[in-house]
Amino acid sequence: MATTYNDLYLDTRRRFKAAGVFDPTRAARELICAASGKTNAEFVRDSRLYISSEVEREVNELAARHLAGEPVAYLIGEWEFYGMPLDISRAVLIPRPDTEVLAAHAIEAAQSCAEARVLDLCAGSGCIGLAVAKHVPTARVTLGELDEEAIKICRQNVRRNDLSGRVGVLRVDAREKPSRQLGEFDVIASNPPYIPTADIETLDTSVRDHEPRLALDGGADGLDFYRVICEKWRDALRPEGKLLFEVGIGQADAVLRLMRASGFGDVQIVKDLNDIPRVVFGTLWGQI
Repeated sequence: MATTYNDLYLDTRRRFKAAGVFDPTRAARELICAASGKTNAEFVRDSRLYISSEVEREVNELAARHLAGEPVAYLIGEWEFYGMPLDISRAVLIPRPDTEVLAAHAIEAAQSCAEARVLDLCAGSGCIGLAVAKHVPTARVTLGELDEEAIKICRQNVRRNDLSGRVGVLRVDAREKPSRQLGEFDVIASNPPYIPTADIETLDTSVRDHEPRLALDGGADGLDFYRVICEKWRDALRPEGKLLFEVGIGQADAVLRLMRASGFGDVQIVKDLNDIPRVVFGTLWGQI
């Protein structure tokens, strides 16, 4: 029986909804667009056209993989963050709406400086730094990442968003003291690994079995990277420079105390759209 794009979309969405898939509408649409090579606008335009059996078969295969726990972003190889299209692979975390809170405050911090130098540390896909560069044309942004495969994704995303002139990518280890040659930054923003090691096995299968452990494991209490970044990277900030972190559930107060103990003042906690403390940021105040 011949099937239209809209029929397949409705059937796929129904399957996802019945299985409790998060945002079944978007998931169904994204998989059909990826399998057919259509944009969202083209999908809407062609919704009443009949779909080929090859595309229908591919959609059903992708849907089965998603129902088994594989995230849509990895299935289609891309995702959107802060209005930007980004390449995504299993080497990087999938950008989430929660992280847009950190990006918004990093943008605000960069806007307060003339020609700000900004570092996205533990950059992953580069989403935070790229959002800053896109929205603050005077900023100069560095994406700092350790994993070579993630670095490749960063570079692809710099090119994809036409930011090659203002965004550089460097291999850096957030756990090591930065080289003086790196210079000083006005803003350092980081979404580091923050899941306690023992909690990783309890995560949803879509995260535990598919997202990179290197980007998840924050040590025994999840705070290892916050400690080391506060200790070793404060010297990479200019006086009155700002350090901004995304944090996990229940970690905000502990990160606030770490920042204060490392010489940061005016430390603030910001909640995400679900009223969960999600971002902690402060200003470097002299020597401790």
